[in-house]
Amino acid sequence: MQIPYLGDRKSFDDAAELIQLFGDNASFEAASRADRSRDLGNHIHFCRWRQVERLIVLMSIEQPVGTVH
Repeated sequence: MQIPYLGDRKSFDDAAELIQLFGDNASFEAASRADRSRDLGNHIHFCRWRQVERLIVLMSIEQPVGTVH
């Protein structure tokens, strides 16, 4: 799995908000927002929402991901 890049705290806050509002469908909502941004030609928001989508998936996994120290 690709670890998402988070440029700021807002990405995490958006992921947490989508999880609270949409539950198990939060990653689908983030993907929908990314697609909408792409369709509008906003590549910056497209990339941001894709990263939020990846973060939501990562947060839903109940196992450690990556290097564990």
